[in-house]
Amino acid sequence: MISKLLFSRIDNSPLIIFRIFFGILISLESFGAILTGWVKRTLVDPDFTFSFIGFEWLQPLPGSGMYFYFILMGLLGVSVALGYRYRLSMIAFTLLWTGAYLMQKTAYNNHYYLLVLLSAIMCFMPANRAYSLDVRRKPSIRKGSMFALVKWVVVAQLLIVYTYAAIAKLYTDWLDFSIIAQLMESRADYFLIGGLLQDPWVHKAIGIFGILFDFSVVPLLLYRPTRKWAFAASVFFHLFNSLVFQIGIFPYLSLAFTVFFYEPETIRRIFFKKKPIPGPGTVSRPRYAQILLVGLGIYFLVQLVLPIRHHFIQGDVLWTEEGHRMSWRMMLRSRSGHLKFRVVDKETGATEWIRLGEWLSDKQARKVQAYPDFIWQFAQRLKNHYREKGQDIAVYVSGMARVNRRHLAPLIDPETDLASVPWDPFRHHEWILPSPYSKGQE
Repeated sequence: MISKLLFSRIDNSPLIIFRIFFGILISLESFGAILTGWVKRTLVDPDFTFSFIGFEWLQPLPGSGMYFYFILMGLLGVSVALGYRYRLSMIAFTLLWTGAYLMQKTAYNNHYYLLVLLSAIMCFMPANRAYSLDVRRKPSIRKGSMFALVKWVVVAQLLIVYTYAAIAKLYTDWLDFSIIAQLMESRADYFLIGGLLQDPWVHKAIGIFGILFDFSVVPLLLYRPTRKWAFAASVFFHLFNSLVFQIGIFPYLSLAFTVFFYEPETIRRIFFKKKPIPGPGTVSRPRYAQILLVGLGIYFLVQLVLPIRHHFIQGDVLWTEEGHRMSWRMMLRSRSGHLKFRVVDKETGATEWIRLGEWLSDKQARKVQAYPDFIWQFAQRLKNHYREKGQDIAVYVSGMARVNRRHLAPLIDPETDLASVPWDPFRHHEWILPSPYSKGQE
């Protein structure tokens, strides 16, 4: 049964057209990051970046290096779309994109993480077996079919993303639509729709539709009688997100995924009318099937466990942020705070108050005043800076923060020297004070 489901040969047209879409989109994302100034603001202008903890060694290239870095990724995207040296191009892009993702989190986005996963998956896909320059260069690799496993890997990944995104929305600030209203305030000046986005009934519609869509879109796309309606809803949902939230290629990448939900023959007729019709589907379990299934099992187990890890860490993730990233908790909160950093020389007792504007960009400063991991990393930055000057210091942080415009409350224990405490990604840090919000609000 499993062999028939996963190792039946099906028309590879969905994978081929997806490769073309994927290559175009990652190329646009890379070049667009330069043209919109994202690379300059995020990776060039700051004196240093807040990388993922443990990857502090991964810093942006000096000078104009990051522009060339993203140009190279853009060219690799073109190469993927054309199917030229596909495997090499895809592996190179995956490594470079993962590096860019890990070297900064000031502009963290779940969609960037999804692109890391998808790029890694695409490295293993036989996406260059038709309509590619690789086939022209080496005709012997041409194939008109693929294992059905390819389709189900993509479907499983999407099901995980959407389901966890829906579950994460089942909390007070989404269900009472207050976070949606807050997100829409900054869009009040949008042409034509700005005023409409401030209407409470629109907030309710967005909130309800968002949950229903995330929970149901994958099953409805799989079920043929509801497929066209689910596709129409996907078009509306993702184009709305693109227009309102301006989140890069993700809405269009999500639409590109829908090719895997249609019958391969349908995709062939739409996009590749001259493509030869493959023979009748056969079941051919490859020699490496066992290793492949074990590898996929481990991968998807990690994908299932990672988004719920915050349940095993003490405290409310909405307040502590411990276990937030890589968990598909999208557009659920905004944070702000007013924190002060005090540096104390351990030898002399001399105290110095840190002016954040002298150390950080405006966006970095906002993060450092509201996000515990940023606070800890900045304390380590200060520690290393003063150590280079021959000083052994302690770093104390005091002040207030809040989530989603709830009341301000102390975030960090002011008596803890953050320069001297370690970071553990799998446990709660006691210097992050308990959530000030009642259980009913959490």
